[in-house]
Amino acid sequence: MLAILLTLLLCAFALRAQTNEERTLVLTIGAPGEPAYAEQFSAWADLWKQAAAQGGARVRVIGQDETNSTDDRTRLLNVLAEEVARPAGELWLVFIGHGTYDGKAAKFNLRGPDLSAADLAAALKPCHRPLAIIQCASASGPFLPTLSAPGRVIITATRSGYEVNFARFGGYLARAMSDPAADLDHDGQVSLLEAFLMASRQVDQFYREQGRLMTEHALLDDNGDGLGTPPEWFRGVRAVKKPDKGKSVDGVRAHQMILARGQSEQALRPEARARRDELEQELSGLRAKKAEMKEDDYYGQLEKIMVETARLYQEK
Repeated sequence: MLAILLTLLLCAFALRAQTNEERTLVLTIGAPGEPAYAEQFSAWADLWKQAAAQGGARVRVIGQDETNSTDDRTRLLNVLAEEVARPAGELWLVFIGHGTYDGKAAKFNLRGPDLSAADLAAALKPCHRPLAIIQCASASGPFLPTLSAPGRVIITATRSGYEVNFARFGGYLARAMSDPAADLDHDGQVSLLEAFLMASRQVDQFYREQGRLMTEHALLDDNGDGLGTPPEWFRGVRAVKKPDKGKSVDGVRAHQMILARGQSEQALRPEARARRDELEQELSGLRAKKAEMKEDDYYGQLEKIMVETARLYQEK
């Protein structure tokens, strides 16, 4: 009897490990350069912390303790090594600060040695967790193709390394993560895609109202092709413009990444959420092929996806 009980306990612990939903936000605050930027970056970081608290995510912060910030690059890489070793649960990486680009390498400015896109790619290479990387700095564009891979959502504040002026996108994005007005599909929560779209609109509005030339253009990549999609390609939460050469559209995975989950999302079992996400990916692919399919075939496959999705919510 004791052996049976021990076996059952081991199975329970193994199942718990497989469905571990502990999510982590690693928040990296770069060297501000000036006191005014330090205040802004701290305020943006606080907004991310609040969103993480609402979603029950663990928060690890690099760069806020100035008394222990002589080498934030080493501290960050050590934290990433620990997080990458974890077997499951979403990992969110947010970079708030300034960036540089010398024509070859893009870097994020830290207290001490800076972090290059190649450094970050190497640190994340063994990562098997669902991953969102949000690079809010100027000159962050080259991080996107360097970090892009299947299962990852990459957001950069700029589309190239040559957009080197201070990027305001990070502040708007931090606010949008908890702003009900960003909830485009009215499901009671704000996805990373929705926050990206709202922040991008607000950046555009800022430059228009100031009568200034726009010096930052955010991009999103979540299909692993390393190309990135600008916000103007979207209508609502769906991309209406297709990339060249038959590439799949971005946005589906980013819409599934939600830091502060609503009640219906929280009620889903981890296995049900994973299957729901797969079905949504299938639905996106089906819609992309609609013009090439017979009507009956299209609606037949659509019905199967919608029925299974509805059952997942009924079983929660």
